Amino acid sequence: MLQRTSSVNRINIDTISFSSVFEIGDSCFIKGFSRAIANQREAEYFNAKEGNFSVYPVFRKPIPLIPIEEDISMQTAQLNPIIKVQNIDIIGVSASSVIHIGNSGDISMEARVKHIRQLYPKNNTSAIRP
Repeated sequence: MLQRTSSVNRINIDTISFSSVFEIGDSCFIKGFSRAIANQREAEYFNAKEGNFSVYPVFRKPIPLIPIEEDISMQTAQLNPIIKVQNIDIIGVSASSVIHIGNSGDISMEARVKHIRQLYPKNNTSAIRP
């Protein structure tokens, strides 16, 4: 891991949510995981059975892990190993995201969202009942 010093004068974050991380300092390992079902309907209707993640293939499908196995030759020269930042302004951090000031070893992030939109048929104004 590169050895650098991070200097931030001011940071302003409005919102951090849903398995997100705000890390100041060095870390060896960060793992974020988030999943959500976003159901948008024209009619207000709640079905208690639709919160089962295993029903949707997007949540069951494995994420392929492809390790990089090749020799890399690299030479670096850090004449001034300091990262200096005056201001950082962030509106929002969500769904398994990281704001990290410092050095990182391994970072593994996963966010899966199933978006469902249910609209009225054009010739029917009754509520939708799945």
